[in-house]
Amino acid sequence: MFETRNSRPNIVLFMADDLGVGDVGCYGNHTASTPNIDRLAREGVRLTQHLAAASVCTPSRAAFLTGRYPIRSGLASPSNLNRALPWLGGSGGLPANETTFAELLQHRGYRTGLIGKWHQGLSCASRDDHCHHPLNHGFDYFYGPPSGLLSDCRASETPELHGRLRVQLWVATAGIGLVPLLLLVPKLAGWLAVPWTVIVAVTLLALLVFASWYSSYGFTRRWNCVLMRNHDILQQPMREDRVSMLMLREALGFIDRYKRGPFVLFFSFLHVHTPLITQEKFVGHSKYGRYGDNVEEMDWMVGKILDALDQERLTNHTLLYFTSDNGGRLEAQAGGAQLGGWNGVYKGGRGMAGWEGGIRVPGIFRWPTALEAGQVIDEPTSLMDIYPTLSYVAGGILPQDRVIDGRNVMPLLEGRVHHSEHEFLFHYCGLSLHAVRWHQKDCATVWKVHYVTPKFSPEGSGACYGSEMCSCTTEVTYHDPPLLFDISRDPSESQPLRPDNEALFHSVVQKIEAAVQDHRKTLTPAPLQLSMFNSVWKPWLQPCCGTFPFCGCDKEGDIPPNT
Repeated sequence: MFETRNSRPNIVLFMADDLGVGDVGCYGNHTASTPNIDRLAREGVRLTQHLAAASVCTPSRAAFLTGRYPIRSGLASPSNLNRALPWLGGSGGLPANETTFAELLQHRGYRTGLIGKWHQGLSCASRDDHCHHPLNHGFDYFYGPPSGLLSDCRASETPELHGRLRVQLWVATAGIGLVPLLLLVPKLAGWLAVPWTVIVAVTLLALLVFASWYSSYGFTRRWNCVLMRNHDILQQPMREDRVSMLMLREALGFIDRYKRGPFVLFFSFLHVHTPLITQEKFVGHSKYGRYGDNVEEMDWMVGKILDALDQERLTNHTLLYFTSDNGGRLEAQAGGAQLGGWNGVYKGGRGMAGWEGGIRVPGIFRWPTALEAGQVIDEPTSLMDIYPTLSYVAGGILPQDRVIDGRNVMPLLEGRVHHSEHEFLFHYCGLSLHAVRWHQKDCATVWKVHYVTPKFSPEGSGACYGSEMCSCTTEVTYHDPPLLFDISRDPSESQPLRPDNEALFHSVVQKIEAAVQDHRKTLTPAPLQLSMFNSVWKPWLQPCCGTFPFCGCDKEGDIPPNT
């Protein structure tokens, strides 16, 4: 018997970090075992053309939370350096005037919890104003590392945050530091009468330059790798080897506390982001090295939460969703081993906003009493669709004072309609529009044009191995006319169409260009949350357990969860 629309289900949302669409069994992977995620697909609905609104975490998650393209909330980056929020001590983040799905559900009587990665900022003007904090965006409870997990969080790993910039800063500092030495030698040898004031001034300048950047980058683990419960810092730096199991404990506790419902639990994994911290029992467990081990541990955690729902007899009354914030990271490598995901047949990966591998992600819904098991839907859908879909199932009303780009997918999931409401989807790389897809209303054809594509390094390699991530605006190729693909027949984007082999080439391009113009008319200026000013580390905003700058504590067991 299917649920009536008056019933409000519990909601559990799983979001992996940098998981490739080809990394789980139900999407064609045979080297990693993911029985629990596969079970969700078998018992629910699997989407094969599910798309992130951005190819990196901060803007993608903002779109997921708000149902809006990140350019509307100011979370599209104007530069290639900071495409995601780099510092907990920065002032950028999800603006207070954006309404998240958690706020909508909170108003419908839901208890709302976020366990895991947030990465939408913390504070604006002082370290305790918490203007961007999850509790200021509709969540009743938060537990996790607000900035997620980086290789910087493990002392033995190569630093990840702005790695190339750090090298340049070291070189520049060394160069400036040599100047006083070069002045001192002729001074002592009597070759040149260099005033001591000049030598001292240059030495102080070198120290100032060093301190200006090392005060942030030299302590990344302490500044960014922080574990919080609500507004309280529990560990600084966090014990990265334990945090995932603590998150699982918190998720199970949240379900137990609010099992009488309704509740929404957003479980935001640290898996499968580097440094791929995995419990000993999963090390060497997969056929795909450290990355596969981490995927399998994540699947095991999904299983533990499914078991809890089963034990509490909540399964039939719980809408469950699994996805990733963007595609797998191809450039993540160490010692010849691949530390990032596999994006299946799709070209590109994380950071590439146009190519499918950067934005096509797993999408699985399960709600046993409302959705027919075993369905596979090959229609364009978006992470932004979660917002209006949850509003619908909770009986809420969408905000009328803003553009909502997501669409309610329940009619599609329930089989009441067979065509996605998305006619056009716009694929941004920061502020730059790289690609657009057009899903024709009268047929199954999905066209896609690329106006900008990244230059791979080395050429033809399929990724930007010469840098941390492909660029949005430099080292790119501009296409005029744009590249055109028929995604419905060529999902790997390997056969670009031309006027001489596609009769509809010009009409399709013109149709999409008209849609771009209409879309741009709906955009209104928003403060750039990822501007250089908002992104730079600010000591007065740095969350601190103790007296700044002597921040540090481990009191994870001292502060009990809210009851």
